[in-house]
Amino acid sequence: MKSLPLKSIFTGLTALTIMYNSFYTVDEGHVGIVMRFSEAKSQVDPGLHTKVPFIDSVKEIEVRTRKNQEKMSSSTKEQMPVTVSVSVNWTVEKSAALELYIKYGGLDQFENRILDPRFRSATKDVIPQFDAEKLIQDRAYAIKRIEERLIEEMSGYPVTVDNIQIEDIKLPKKYLTSIETKQTEKNLADAEKHKLARQNLEAQRSVNTAKATADGIKYVAIAEAEAIRIKGLAEAESIEAKAKALINNPLIVKLTEAQNWDGKLPATMLGNSNMPILDMRKK
Repeated sequence: MKSLPLKSIFTGLTALTIMYNSFYTVDEGHVGIVMRFSEAKSQVDPGLHTKVPFIDSVKEIEVRTRKNQEKMSSSTKEQMPVTVSVSVNWTVEKSAALELYIKYGGLDQFENRILDPRFRSATKDVIPQFDAEKLIQDRAYAIKRIEERLIEEMSGYPVTVDNIQIEDIKLPKKYLTSIETKQTEKNLADAEKHKLARQNLEAQRSVNTAKATADGIKYVAIAEAEAIRIKGLAEAESIEAKAKALINNPLIVKLTEAQNWDGKLPATMLGNSNMPILDMRKK
């Protein structure tokens, strides 16, 4: 070092400084805003880049999802005081990062001047539209209403409202106790109603069973009566057929008697009107 001229050392250090200031990197999830004499000129993507040393500078803007949270006091529809903690996730449109920087000077200024006031306004406009009980039981609908209102308010800005969450709702302790009591009573009433419905169902089942049994007996009786009727018709038809046969052929009676005769002569015989009954057994 002692043998090197001072001028050479100075020249080398200057060259190294210039080279060092000619390169820069932009982190992932950000875009770089290239400034020339404090004037925003262009934006660059993540990675290694070059710039004019000592003239250009770079400001990074995050284009990943950001979260803003607000805790505010308001009142419900019935004028019940309430404190809500609400958060919004939002994202800068990557292609419009330069525009946002030029108009608002960066993310912090945009949040303080544009996003946060509108977010608070949307929340305070929506919360008083809900009863306290409705706000607790249907939080998702309240979130949806706030989200719709904020999206409408931010429609002209180069950002996207991703989603909103109501992190916490604080109501007066006495009111929370009354809600809990009311819910308990409602649960008991629902349980009793369910029990009664079950009893009615069981009673109806018993009625249906008895009716089915009675219908079964009825149908059996009808079937038996029909069988008797059919059997009677068959017997009547048989008798009628026999009567017709006897009329047409009187010898059938003799034939029937012969078929049924057991081979024994009668012990008594009836004579005509002038002849007494004779005992054929006497010799």
